Amino acid sequence: MIKKLSDIFFCLFKLRKSFFRTTLLLLQVTFLYGQDIHFSQYNGSILNANPAFTGLFDGDYRVNAIYRSQWSSVPVPYRTISFAADGRFKTKKMKSDCFGIGIVFNNDKAGDTYYNTNQLYLSGSYIHKVNKDSTLLWTTGLTAGISNSAFNYNRMTFDDQYQGNSYSSSNNTGENFAKNATTFGDFNIGTALQYAIKQRAFVQYGISYHHFTSPTLTFQNNTSIRLDAKLNNYVCFQYPIAPKIDIVAELLYSHQGKYNEIVPGTQLRFLLDQKTNQSASVGLYYRTSDAVIARVGYQIKTLTAGISYDVNTSKFNAATSHKGAIEFYVTYIFKKVIPFVPKTRVCPIYM
Repeated sequence: MIKKLSDIFFCLFKLRKSFFRTTLLLLQVTFLYGQDIHFSQYNGSILNANPAFTGLFDGDYRVNAIYRSQWSSVPVPYRTISFAADGRFKTKKMKSDCFGIGIVFNNDKAGDTYYNTNQLYLSGSYIHKVNKDSTLLWTTGLTAGISNSAFNYNRMTFDDQYQGNSYSSSNNTGENFAKNATTFGDFNIGTALQYAIKQRAFVQYGISYHHFTSPTLTFQNNTSIRLDAKLNNYVCFQYPIAPKIDIVAELLYSHQGKYNEIVPGTQLRFLLDQKTNQSASVGLYYRTSDAVIARVGYQIKTLTAGISYDVNTSKFNAATSHKGAIEFYVTYIFKKVIPFVPKTRVCPIYM
């Protein structure tokens, strides 16, 4: 009787374990086909949001890094890191317009199988000055690159590997994967407008279309399985509400396949020192049906940094205890110092 009970409990354990792993795999597949990598501080990874923002900044060169760790309290942690660099260039014949050129590298690792995505993109943009005083800028950009996705087959277990009451990784899995890695070309396009209302006040809007060739993404050589195209809309509005306080309102709306991501939010930016362009910001954002996002930022001269934390509000909080994701980013802009060249000869001070 005891042996029968132990066998029953063991079978239930196997079923529970199999169900749990199947659920996790389905979750990974859902995120794989439903969403790209994403960041709560989307302004901290602006080239991933829209290639038209390549070179659209006050300076000559810009470098950026962002790191996100999600769901570290459950067995399916997600870790995402991105590096980007871009700059503005113009030819001798270009009086006011300029080109933007950039490079982006993304790495994302998710789940028990270490589902790993590596992406390398080159981006380019054309920035056009609509009016003479540069208060209105229009830019169009294109991103081209390669993306590689892979998983670790050895970290997966299957029911067929259980023989009686014992498990052995050497047993046949009963599964057949044609490959555990795939690589494809990827292309994104976007456009954006930026209007400077007055000092410290501007509005920015960008729309971009990602994966517009719908590349094949499969481990079974099934060409009908494709990555859904994604439409991104981004709006940012900044306006001074006090001598040393600005309000910043942002909205990111993404649509990919059957999935939508809407992230509205507001920040208050406090000016600490005008000479060094020093400021601090605090804000609250919301990813609909998923998480409340608290954000804190700091800027001094051309260095900007931010940190955010997602408080999970979805049904998944039963496993996460409302623990979502923590995220860090840093951006630095290089500006060339233009040497002073007098138009007339300057007399020595001793004359």
